[in-house]
Amino acid sequence: MKQQVAAIHGGTSFDTHEDYINFIKTRELTLEKLKHRYDWRSTLGEDLGDEYEVLLPKMPNGTNVRYEEWRIWLERCIPFFQDNVILIGHSLGGIFLAKYLSENDVPKTIRATILVAAPFDSVLTVESLNDFHLPGSLARFATQGGALYMIHSKDDPIVPFTDMEKYWRALPGATVIALEDRKHFNEEHFPELVELIRAL
Repeated sequence: MKQQVAAIHGGTSFDTHEDYINFIKTRELTLEKLKHRYDWRSTLGEDLGDEYEVLLPKMPNGTNVRYEEWRIWLERCIPFFQDNVILIGHSLGGIFLAKYLSENDVPKTIRATILVAAPFDSVLTVESLNDFHLPGSLARFATQGGALYMIHSKDDPIVPFTDMEKYWRALPGATVIALEDRKHFNEEHFPELVELIRAL
């Protein structure tokens, strides 16, 4: 049986509808941004190889995310997960997994959870965390999340590196992978992640 990997993408969230409308009116737009771009999620299955099955749930309303909508959709996806699934959350997808696994019991065993550039309680942009705030304790996440890993780049322009340090204080059993110059991990390939998954 193939090792299953499920990767939750990031998104943007705003405190008010007015903030969201202002964001889509003023966000920088270039010709390059209108073209199809591959990111590491789209190449992960190929990079990992035939021994892995990579699931890429398309979470609802990625430009103006609401936690409850993502919770509902994840719970629709969970029946397709196999035991010993590896979960990956990038950016807002990371705090989403940390929050969900801290507040809900998952009926599947999780081999590992990998948070990539995940906010803990802050972002460096006009966006907000809205209803994605973490609960006071991450104990249930630590118990059911399997082996916990956090990957963050020191030069991340969106989520401060100090947020990874906050996760580490809340989850002292987690493994931290600090990189120097990967910004917010929006490249086409993510060799460090591939290497980590293969080593699990």
